[in-house]
Amino acid sequence: MLQLSAALLNKNVMSLRTGQPIATVTAAIFNPNNLKIEGFYCQDKFDKRELVLLYQDIREVLPQGYVVNDHEVLAEPGELVRLKTVLELNYELIGKPVQTIAKHKVGKVSDFATETETMYVQKLYVTQSIFKSLTGGSLSIDRTQINEITPKRIIINELTKTAPVTAPAPAA
Repeated sequence: MLQLSAALLNKNVMSLRTGQPIATVTAAIFNPNNLKIEGFYCQDKFDKRELVLLYQDIREVLPQGYVVNDHEVLAEPGELVRLKTVLELNYELIGKPVQTIAKHKVGKVSDFATETETMYVQKLYVTQSIFKSLTGGSLSIDRTQINEITPKRIIINELTKTAPVTAPAPAA
């Protein structure tokens, strides 16, 4: 099921063992190489440390939050050796400029939709400049349209222009 970014963040992390919230999700950890959420930064409820909840440790995603086995699945960022390079990138998706291959500016990422089973970002929602938004509104970009992701911008395939619809000429 697709979830917008607001539905993924600021949620409780709940322990199956105790039945209580153990942390609160504060931010997503993006892997820009495959546009996957590898995990979440969390604030521990007990000692207020910043810990990491890995995607594979989530048992279930509920409207109330994320269900995990126990508090022990939360890890210090320094302990995650395989995720070290992704954590160092500190890639942020919201606010990233989007442009086409021909370097036409499209806008900035205002939101994204994630498939909760795989945690892959499936859609980007791009807000255009004020002038373009008056004529065209915001855009929804599927992950298949993304050509390249750089640290500074997201490059997509060329957008197709739709021709204005005209009525057929009346018969004489």
